[in-house]
Amino acid sequence: MIRAFGFYLVYPLLYLISCLPFWMLYGLSDMFYVVLQLSGYRKKVVLTNLRNAFPEKSEAAILLICNNYYRYLCDLILETIKTMTMSEAQAKKRCVFHNPDWLNAIYAEGKSIIVLMGHYGNWEWAGPAFSLTTKFQLVVIYRPLSNQYFEKMTVKMRTRHSTKITAVNSTLRDMVANRKSITATAFVADQTATPENAYWTNFLNQDTAVFTGPEKLAKKFNYPVVYMNVKRVKRGYYEVFPELLFMHPNETKENEILDTFMHRLETEINIDPSIWLWSHRRWKHKGNY
Repeated sequence: MIRAFGFYLVYPLLYLISCLPFWMLYGLSDMFYVVLQLSGYRKKVVLTNLRNAFPEKSEAAILLICNNYYRYLCDLILETIKTMTMSEAQAKKRCVFHNPDWLNAIYAEGKSIIVLMGHYGNWEWAGPAFSLTTKFQLVVIYRPLSNQYFEKMTVKMRTRHSTKITAVNSTLRDMVANRKSITATAFVADQTATPENAYWTNFLNQDTAVFTGPEKLAKKFNYPVVYMNVKRVKRGYYEVFPELLFMHPNETKENEILDTFMHRLETEINIDPSIWLWSHRRWKHKGNY
């Protein structure tokens, strides 16, 4: 009852925030940044992750990335709230999806694809941009929230503009059921995996546990594997560039897909480290890579 009451208080506030024009939204983000800095929210986690990932950087450089990250995190949170009311025109303008001929050709052949991306740039806006620009039915794999009220809100936000979502535990069943449809099954695949079921690799200078599910499913269905490269052009504007990693996944070596994806993501993080999710406890598990 208390949770439900809390939700019905918070939801109208979030909705009102989402209705703000962008210039006001980013003004609110600037104020939020000051509050977040004063609170010290997960600063120890962020600094530890940055120091381990970039041992060659000076402490001044690490602190600069840290500050830039918190500024971006505030933007990202408010941009995510904005998805509640973003129009199709705003979604396409703010996150431009580049739809290359080879992606259209895959669709024309009636082939579904596996999409891999990281918590880099605005992955939430990349989904609507994909759905509004391509003919594929986008199906995003996600982990349901424990709070049923915020779960409903999140589902509503993520399924706007024809995007569908599937709980991670239902992924295989959903893919089998939709085998006759032309889908793009998307994984934000850089989350922390449980050590006993993970593939261990070196990522950002650290032993890293990686989920094996995306590679197993790509090989099982032999769906082409596509990496979504999200570029932040300037504040509030992104471009998404799809890159074909593997046309025939069942011809790849074991863990080749996972390694290729993680190394590709690492390359982008090194270009602009401030827009990756550093406050996540990505390396809470230790392995023997």
